[in-house]
Amino acid sequence: MAHPRTPLTPADLDRLDWDKSADGLLPAVVQDAATLQVLMQAWMNRDALAETLESGEATFWSRSRQARWRKGESSGNRLRLVEVLADCDADSLLVSVRPAGPTCHEGLTSCFGEENAPGLGWLARLEQIIASRRGGDESASYTARLLAEGPMRIAQKVGEEGVEVALAGVAGADRRLVEEAADLLFHLQVLLCARDMTFEAVTDELRRRTVRPAPS
Repeated sequence: MAHPRTPLTPADLDRLDWDKSADGLLPAVVQDAATLQVLMQAWMNRDALAETLESGEATFWSRSRQARWRKGESSGNRLRLVEVLADCDADSLLVSVRPAGPTCHEGLTSCFGEENAPGLGWLARLEQIIASRRGGDESASYTARLLAEGPMRIAQKVGEEGVEVALAGVAGADRRLVEEAADLLFHLQVLLCARDMTFEAVTDELRRRTVRPAPS
């Protein structure tokens, strides 16, 4: 059975293949830890990776300027580090971050031009949108109004939407089931937000139930 790779620590720097390229650089793919959206690709030398692990902010090496640079030093759109993983050949890095603002210099979420998180990553983006509506204008935002009404009212809506999903699942058209399921997921995420919880806690619980520990 394959064992999961563990996040890098400063003690792991020597096991990376820095000699793969003449300039001692490794490609670093940067990914949003919540949405799993690829945000950018850059380069790291040994010092940049060491600084990243020590500071908790993504730091890279600029091949054009021949200097280190920490993302967000001028714009304020920093990349808060979650973890760094090395690939199986120890010559490429996956940098998991929580971005504070747009990553691309053009003001986009991703340098690859897709503004919305792909696939199921949209649930994490929706969670961010819901959180941003908290305390907002209740006359202009249903989400803000629902959050202001509190968990009891939101829980009632979750119950109502759950019934609608069940009914659509039994006797509704496919499109109706999709629409009702979307309503349920939305109101569930609003409820979690009202309780200061995240959808990630739910997925962690699902993962805990599914993934069995390797035999000793």
